[in-house]
This record gives sequence, C-alpha cells and structure tokens, in this order.
Amino acid sequence: MGERIETQVPGNIWKVLVKPGDAVKAGDTLFIMEVMKTEVPLTPSVDGTVPRCASPRARKAWKPASWLL
Repeated sequence: MGERIETQVPGNIWKVLVKPGDAVKAGDTLFIMEVMKTEVPLTPSVDGTVPRCASPRARKAWKPASWLL
C-alpha cells in the first residue's frame, strides 16, 4: 500500500526530482510545482520507494491531483 501525495492547488509540474525505484525519506522533495509563479515542493510524510513518476517535462495539473508513493 502506498501513500498518496495530494496536490492542494492547480499548477504546472515544473521539475521531477525522483525516478522510479528511488528510495525516499519523509520530507524529501519529490517534485516541484509552479503555482502562480511560486515554486511549491511536494514531499511525502513517510519513507518509501517511488513506483512511478511523471515525465520530467512540464505537465499541467489544472485541478488538485493525487500521486502515489
């Protein structure tokens, strides 16, 4: 079972900092969103392994979305 990483606001996925298979710790930045010209890092609250992740190219997240860790 994984943890869902919830985006709270719509924006662009600006930079993905992990790749599938990476081990991450609670508080590590997984990716950075650009929201109203502000960088917003998204982090897990638990340790885990990244099963998959978004393309490193910018993607739109027009509504709040879930990411699984």
